[in-house]
Amino acid sequence: MADTEAIPDDLADWRSRVAAFEHALGQAVIGQCHAIRMLTLAILARGHVLLEGDVGVGKTTLLRCVARALGGPYERVEGTIDLMPGDLVYHASIGAEGRPRLDPGPVLRHGEDLAVFFFNEINRARPQVHALLLRLMAERSVTAFNRDIALPYLLVFADRNRLEREETFELPAAARDRFFMEIGIETPADPAIRRRLVFEPRFHDADTLVASVQPGLLDYRALPALARRIQAAIHTSDRLETYVVALWDALRDPGGAGLRLPGVDMARLLQGGVSPRGLSFLARAARVHAWLAGRDIAVPEDVRAVFTEVMAHRIFVGALYEGRAEELVRDLCRQVFATVAAP
Repeated sequence: MADTEAIPDDLADWRSRVAAFEHALGQAVIGQCHAIRMLTLAILARGHVLLEGDVGVGKTTLLRCVARALGGPYERVEGTIDLMPGDLVYHASIGAEGRPRLDPGPVLRHGEDLAVFFFNEINRARPQVHALLLRLMAERSVTAFNRDIALPYLLVFADRNRLEREETFELPAAARDRFFMEIGIETPADPAIRRRLVFEPRFHDADTLVASVQPGLLDYRALPALARRIQAAIHTSDRLETYVVALWDALRDPGGAGLRLPGVDMARLLQGGVSPRGLSFLARAARVHAWLAGRDIAVPEDVRAVFTEVMAHRIFVGALYEGRAEELVRDLCRQVFATVAAP
């Protein structure tokens, strides 16, 4: 396989490539070091990513820069209320001879070589579109033109802003669970960075920022094999595995585990807990974090570093607390670490 041939035996060269990848993103989208690191972890674990934040904080620009740095074919669609599932797969038009014709749509335009599919404003799309996206993320394949088409290199990136409620649709639990991480993008707190964003002209042109990123810093064709090698190279101890399962148990029954949140009836807090898939994603992310740190074994600090981004969007609160869901879920994640003893 071509992707296997691109991976050096000791993996050391890839750490330097990853460092160059993160540095290039950090030069184009300043003040987002944490988000860039989380995106990098997801990419190296072959996970799809949802970015969430306010309007104008750089979500779309960051994802465009990531797509350029990965190289390879890239497609982008805009979430709208009238978008239908077929619009992702087929492009309908009238041919030169005056007859209707169907051509491959954005998902299929590059055949099996599609590297990044970017869904902008995903919460504006209908549930039927989310259903098709679910298969793309789960199986990296789609059925069209009477055949199943594999998309082995595909990474799905999506973003949404937290303010819009008109003409939007909440992502179903199954679709959210397929996203490896949900990463929050906040306005930088550093006054110097905020001043640069406002007054340096280069940050006023997103197209120029994206073009400043060197394409192909990480070879998208090598990522599947690289991800497998990283997972195989990083070990987990019995004590760490017991710890992770204890964290999972506490999230599934926070009251029974002794977790307490002010003003919250813990027995009525959760509507749904984290799935086994979520725990496997947590383990994958922790292994990548350990590898980037130069270790061959994952430790509790690796789990803590990725916990909120991997787990928070898989926790669903009951209707009584829905208006405070984001705040309560993050408080719950913090309480888990304060309550469950680390090895």
